[in-house]
Amino acid sequence: MNKTILRRALSATAAAGGTAALMLAGITGASAHVGVTPDKTSAGSYALLTFGIPHGCDASGTTKVTITLPTELNDAQPTVNPNWVVEKVTEQLPEPKKLADGSSITKRTSRIVYTAKTPLSPELRDALVLSVKLPDAAGTTLHFPTLQNCEQGQTNWSDIAKDGQDPHSLKAPAPSVTITDAAAAGHTDTASAAPASAVDDDGAGARSRAGLVAGVGGLALGGVALARSRGGKTVPGSAAKE
Repeated sequence: MNKTILRRALSATAAAGGTAALMLAGITGASAHVGVTPDKTSAGSYALLTFGIPHGCDASGTTKVTITLPTELNDAQPTVNPNWVVEKVTEQLPEPKKLADGSSITKRTSRIVYTAKTPLSPELRDALVLSVKLPDAAGTTLHFPTLQNCEQGQTNWSDIAKDGQDPHSLKAPAPSVTITDAAAAGHTDTASAAPASAVDDDGAGARSRAGLVAGVGGLALGGVALARSRGGKTVPGSAAKE
C-alpha cells in the first residue's frame, strides 16, 4: 500500500476516534446529575417518574437517596426495587386540604427515602421509580430536591433556577418535571431529565457503544480515503505492496 494512502487512512481513523471521544464526554457530562424522566407529563394524568442515580459522591458509594415531593403532590407510590429498602415519610398539614372529589386530607407524603441494602458503587447506576398523579396545572414545573448520602459525604441536588437563570448553570440542580396541557398527551418536557436509555444502562455500556462507534467510523472513513486515492477502484493484492 502507498505510504501516502496509509497515512490518510490512519488520519481519518484518528479523526473518527476523536469525534467519538468528544461524544462520550458529552454523554458522561449529561448523565452526571440525578435526574428524573417521566413517562407522561399531561395535566391530571398518572405518571411514572424514574429517578436515575448515575454515580456516588466522588469515589464513595451511595447509601441513601431522599426524594422530597413538591407541595403540589399529596402522595407517591414507590415501585419495588430489590436493591433498596423504601420508606414513605408523611407530614401533618397546617390545615385540612380539600381535594377535587370533595374529600379532605390532613396529612401528605412529603418524602420518599430509599436506603441501599448494599452501597451502590460509584461505577454503577440504578433507577428509582415513583407513581404519582400530576396536578391539573399545565405549565407548572415540579421540583424534587434529592439528597444523596454516600459512605463518605453527600450531595444535595436541590438548586432551583431563579427567573432568567440558565438551569444548566446550576451546580446541583433539583430533578424537575414540567406539566403539559392534557391535550398534549405523550409529550414530555423535563428540566433535568436523563435519557431513558441512560437510566437502565451503566457507564461500561456507554463506553462500549462509544468504542464501537469510533471503530466503525474509523473503518468507514479509512475506506473512503483509500477509494478516493485510487479513483474508486480496488486493486487486488495491493495491500502487500509498498
